[in-house]
Amino acid sequence: MADGMSSFWGPVTSTTECCEKNYAYSSYIAEFYNTLSNAPGILLALIGLVNALRQRFEKRFSVLHISNMILAIGSMLYHATLQRVTMPTFLFLYGAAFAVVHSFVRFGIAFKVHYVILCLLCIPRMYKYYIYTKDASAKRLAKFYIATLFLGSLCWLGDRVFCKKISQWPVNPQGHAMWHVFMGFNSYFANTFLMFCRAEQRGWAPKVVHFMGLLPYVKIEKPKSQ
Repeated sequence: MADGMSSFWGPVTSTTECCEKNYAYSSYIAEFYNTLSNAPGILLALIGLVNALRQRFEKRFSVLHISNMILAIGSMLYHATLQRVTMPTFLFLYGAAFAVVHSFVRFGIAFKVHYVILCLLCIPRMYKYYIYTKDASAKRLAKFYIATLFLGSLCWLGDRVFCKKISQWPVNPQGHAMWHVFMGFNSYFANTFLMFCRAEQRGWAPKVVHFMGLLPYVKIEKPKSQ
């Protein structure tokens, strides 16, 4: 905690902390950069949700975007307060059973391993769709997915392994915050790629277009019969 800075949320009860000084900028935000870095993930998930609803994609894609939004909001609350009660931000994946067990047992490393496994499980399906998809723009989305996953993992690992050395540097690169940013884009690229592949399967003539020439999204043209 920064000198002279009091905590609005009380003592830190979280069993895990990142390589960022607590309450360095505000008494209301425990880890400033780790909190704000969730904003891109929320915004990207919202953009994906609006696109899915506006073009009437199947509900599964709306659920995907909403889930990512919930995850980012949960992460934001956790890093802002560092309270134990906000730690299980993956409850929508593990269900009520995990919540009960987690309240008694702190998983630590196992919890992080579970998350890595979930990410790795997505790769085979993405690769399958990558092979069958001929559109170059869609393939680029899959490549962005792999690239952001790799870069984000490096940032997270560096922040965890080299925290003591990083703490002595004049400037903290905020590896965990960068991980949030990369994973926000990672989820968006993955969902957008899957939306393209599904639209292709349904014969909706999908194409990847770019909002303001930067952010890719899927535009479809459904047959009149649909």
